[in-house]
Amino acid sequence: MAFPALATVNRDLGHDPLALIEWAMRQGKRPLCTTNFRPFEAVILHMVTRVKPDIPVVWMDSGYNTPATYRFADELVRRLDLNLVSYVPRRTRAHREALEGDFPGIDDPRHAAFTREVKIEPFERALDEMRPDVWFTALRAEDTAERARMQPASKGGDDLLKIAPLLHWSTSQMYDYRVAHDLPDNVDYFDPTKVEEKRECGLHLQH
Repeated sequence: MAFPALATVNRDLGHDPLALIEWAMRQGKRPLCTTNFRPFEAVILHMVTRVKPDIPVVWMDSGYNTPATYRFADELVRRLDLNLVSYVPRRTRAHREALEGDFPGIDDPRHAAFTREVKIEPFERALDEMRPDVWFTALRAEDTAERARMQPASKGGDDLLKIAPLLHWSTSQMYDYRVAHDLPDNVDYFDPTKVEEKRECGLHLQH
């Protein structure tokens, strides 16, 4: 995929999410957007579907989401008519827990294997099967120190263009956009692969 120098794109479009999304959509033929249906995810999903209503929205559903998260996902699918594609672990939660018990904490040596099983492997399977050339994600610099060092547009393996349109947006900007467009929000989110709000699960460090 050939496109202008990403330093120029980040300089000119990095603080304009909609313009960056529109530019990125023109760069490839197989875009997708990932989501975990955490708080404020409605913002990026609303933005990308304004530009491309049928964009595949990929959810790595670990099976460990809260009831509120599943309700939020269903509401957003209806409200935005999302083209949702769910990827789940090869084992169900019930199967895994019957053999290994509840999910391991972040200090447990089994936690890395758990994260790979319920999130990273399903994501890598999605990449293998869907072969995207543009990947939209809702990463924000405020989330973690690692994300604060990222750029809105970057290039990953297999020439994959990774776009984080909201990277430089503040929480107040996210809130204002959600309210302005009357979008629902998730009131009870928990990710067992991260546990702590400011901790990376590893997916965005590997891809």
